[in-house]
Amino acid sequence: MNISNFIEINAEKFVTKPAIGFKKYDEWKDISWQMFRRTIYKTANALKKLGIKENDRVAIYADNSAEWIIMDLATMAIGAITVPIYATNNKEQTLYCIKDSEAKAVMVGNQEQYDACAEIMQECETLEHIIAAKKSTVLRAKNSCHFETIIVKSPEDLEIVPKEEDDIATIIYTSGTSGTPKGVMITHGNFANAFEAHFEFFKFKNFTEETSLAFLPLSHIFERSWTLLCLYGGAKVVFLENTKLIAHTLEKVKPTMMCAVPRFYQKIYCAIQENLEKSNNTTKKRLFYWALKQGEIYAELKRQGKSIPLGLRFRNGIANALVFKKIKKKLGGNLWFMPCGGASISPEIIKFFDTIGVHITVGYGLTETTATLTCFPNTHYEYGTAGVPIGSTQIKIGENNEILVKGKSVMKGYYKMPEENEKVFTRDGWFKTGDAGIFKNNTLTITDRIKDLMKTSNGKYIIPQSIENLLTNSNLIQQVMVVAEGKPYVTALIVPNFEVLEKKLNALGVKLTSWKETLKNEKIYQLYQDVITELLNPLSGYEKIKKFVLLPKDFEIHLGEITPTLKIRRQVVMSKYANEIESLYF
Repeated sequence: MNISNFIEINAEKFVTKPAIGFKKYDEWKDISWQMFRRTIYKTANALKKLGIKENDRVAIYADNSAEWIIMDLATMAIGAITVPIYATNNKEQTLYCIKDSEAKAVMVGNQEQYDACAEIMQECETLEHIIAAKKSTVLRAKNSCHFETIIVKSPEDLEIVPKEEDDIATIIYTSGTSGTPKGVMITHGNFANAFEAHFEFFKFKNFTEETSLAFLPLSHIFERSWTLLCLYGGAKVVFLENTKLIAHTLEKVKPTMMCAVPRFYQKIYCAIQENLEKSNNTTKKRLFYWALKQGEIYAELKRQGKSIPLGLRFRNGIANALVFKKIKKKLGGNLWFMPCGGASISPEIIKFFDTIGVHITVGYGLTETTATLTCFPNTHYEYGTAGVPIGSTQIKIGENNEILVKGKSVMKGYYKMPEENEKVFTRDGWFKTGDAGIFKNNTLTITDRIKDLMKTSNGKYIIPQSIENLLTNSNLIQQVMVVAEGKPYVTALIVPNFEVLEKKLNALGVKLTSWKETLKNEKIYQLYQDVITELLNPLSGYEKIKKFVLLPKDFEIHLGEITPTLKIRRQVVMSKYANEIESLYF
């Protein structure tokens, strides 16, 4: 049952076919399945030589890379347990994960991460080895080594350690929007069942010919599960270390598949809308809207699983050649399957991408459920929902409309937290997701995070995410946090998209000094007031934002204001901006 068994199977089946791609010395390189197996096995033997035994924990504290996935699979192959740590974590957060999991070794990606772990080694008795993925890392602590050094003389043969379905493969620490991070125990059986459920659900054709770009952090369950699924099915995976290079990488790598979070699609959608608004070419605008009309009709028939008339096929082909193809080229030109999760996404954005011929497969899941519980099927999906259950997933709605689930992808439990396990599992084994929803006609609709549901002093309930989601559909808004709990009306802290706003300053007659001063200008406030009024027009009066503050800088991960998965830590932000919030209620 060891999930890493697929390495041996695929290496024998594909041999010279590329397994993974990565950038080295500014050049994109591939390695074959045979070489991939060889490197994983050599790494596994190197770990054994360092004293790593079955069920020992090995942490990975690094950005995406070939070494990341090799270390992950090597660790699981010898029956040890991988502990991913977000590359953006600070020393204290990393110390917690290493100490709580009692990790015996850690692989780091850069000098800063190495230095943090060198200090952690002094405070944590269980940590015995630091492995640096890059040769450029300067080693200062004892029991440190470079990745290449330890594998160069290692044997290439390995007998993968057999595992039971219930044996732990990995411990993944939640990013902790509130409270202490919890170590989620995912088993070999969780992974295997999740993978098989996806292949059965989507019935992919020629999956071995696909190329996926690992863009989201591998330390998160979404990208980790998807990447392992792709490799399990024989597809090629390319690893992107620096996410700032995503635009260039898409055009260079030309992936066919890639998972992303809603903000990725929002930015593309907003940029297109912005360019359209700025354009003075009426002919181009007419062509664009004509193309959209053809694409909408085509996409709707396709969604319903209906046949497409020949004339519409022809018109959509023209629309694609003249308009859509240029947009898709920016995404590499080959993308067709794009799983999306992590937060809610507006139906209009999904419809837009369907219209241009790039389908976003919306899904819902948690770290605790090995990612996907529900997702859009290939046809007959409903916009505004989270799709239908996949695999063995069972869903029911409990008290306070909480979504309860059962299935073979649900975690074994939280590591060393029996009291937490009692809280999240009912007596008859249902897992409490902490999310509220509606489950009707086998389709799940997420309504809110129960913990984040707000009640105003007037007794009205506010769903913050839906309001925040509407606002971030504007290209002028980068981040937003709604405030309403115990307050007489709804307000918000808004971080502008400074790059977009700066381009509008001349037209507004506003001079940029510092953002702190410039954002106080009444013309800018009115600009945002108009945007907010338009975007929130469909909402009820009590849900609309009465007042807001424009903040001069982004919410940051390293300041603890947002998680590595870009979710706002509300209590941290509320505390930091208490004075600004208080000013909105006078």
